[in-house]
Amino acid sequence: MIVVTGSASGIGKATREHLEASGQQVLGIDLRDAECIADLATAEGRRAAIAAVAARCGGVVDGVVACAGVGPQVESRTLIVSLNYFGAQAILAGLHDQLARGKRPAAVAVSSNSAVLPTADGALADACLDGDEAHARDLAELLSGAQVYAASKLALARWVRRTAHGAQWAGAGIRLNAVAPGAVQTPLLQEGLDHPAFGPAIRNFPIPLGGFGSPAQIAAAIVFLLSEQAAFCCGSVLFVDGGTDAMLRPDSF
Repeated sequence: MIVVTGSASGIGKATREHLEASGQQVLGIDLRDAECIADLATAEGRRAAIAAVAARCGGVVDGVVACAGVGPQVESRTLIVSLNYFGAQAILAGLHDQLARGKRPAAVAVSSNSAVLPTADGALADACLDGDEAHARDLAELLSGAQVYAASKLALARWVRRTAHGAQWAGAGIRLNAVAPGAVQTPLLQEGLDHPAFGPAIRNFPIPLGGFGSPAQIAAAIVFLLSEQAAFCCGSVLFVDGGTDAMLRPDSF
């Protein structure tokens, strides 16, 4: 069984479809149209989601994909940080024991190429990694949506990097990796394109390959990281962004 959060739309939906087409059983978590209806932006919703998976999986999960998230155009800055970081991290950590019993288990977090923006690093990302959601939400109120989004995705990528190699994950045979998509044509991106401030910025963001990515292209990368073909990938952050990161940071790797 593979657990996919945000399975009702965008990258999560495409990932679900890709997995099911290959014969995998998928348990979706979302606000609608999923086996588990839960709000991962809240502590109660996270506990409910983890309990629902436990009740359905027989104690064993082979993969987890943390896709659920919102974009920088969302008015509630606290929602951005609570869902994008704390919701994703809680699901990944909360299903660790079930993953440890899985067959060649793997987990993938969906970060973003926005995580490398200069404004991403700072007190908000630190508060996330300290596990202090109340402080992170207070800090988020003081920042722009773009800053909160970038910081939440940076914190998630750093959590993967800091966690993946440890005894509880790699040592237990669980591979933990992340993807960092660029602009992908999803309903979430469309909301940004329709926003008077974010729309022009998104359209002017450089993509060397031209145009936006598709959910299926990101799903293919996620499924690769879940698969045996990626058996030696541990703590990797795979940029799937049409070359944007390479263009902006050619000397970083």
